[in-house]
Amino acid sequence: MYKRFLLQMFLCNMLFCTGWFCVRGIQANRTASAPAFQVFFAETQVQPVADKSSGTSRKVASGQRVVDYEVLEREDKYGLSEEDYEILLKIVQAEAGTEDEKGKMLVAGVVLNRVKSPRFPDTVRDVVFQNQGGVYQFSPIANKSYYAVSVTEDTKAAVDRVLMGEDISEGALYFAARKYADSEKMRWFDRALVRLFAYGGHEFFTAG
Repeated sequence: MYKRFLLQMFLCNMLFCTGWFCVRGIQANRTASAPAFQVFFAETQVQPVADKSSGTSRKVASGQRVVDYEVLEREDKYGLSEEDYEILLKIVQAEAGTEDEKGKMLVAGVVLNRVKSPRFPDTVRDVVFQNQGGVYQFSPIANKSYYAVSVTEDTKAAVDRVLMGEDISEGALYFAARKYADSEKMRWFDRALVRLFAYGGHEFFTAG
């Protein structure tokens, strides 16, 4: 009887030990199969970046995300104030509103060449509104058509190209539309200045 009891106790202990080792083995297998570390991916938002340009829309790509943004600033190598920028747009529109983009760039170039020249005032405003002996330098100021223009997107694009450094003016400081100019004024242009080239409805000159 006593031997049977000991045998039963021995068998029970064996079953308990066997079960305990099985459970520990399963846990060990799970631990071994788990990754050593986990990587968590977080999506970041692409924020609009201040990119100086001419006011057009651009796109930024980041991974699979494509983000539209508006260009926030105008690039300007001349450092114009907002007032001078608006005046430049309006005088180009008034003088070359019917010209193509190159014709508008040329007029803008002449104004900016004058700003840089010691012969003329050193701001766009003072150049455009310069009056010598009761005579304005730009006819749209004299006939007041300057004040009635509405600046187009094409004019803005042309002016911004010049402000970004695209100079096609060849140093011109003067321009005139011979077809509409006063004959005496054109004789002075021909006599006192050096003709550089003609484009569209204008002829372009520099100082002699």
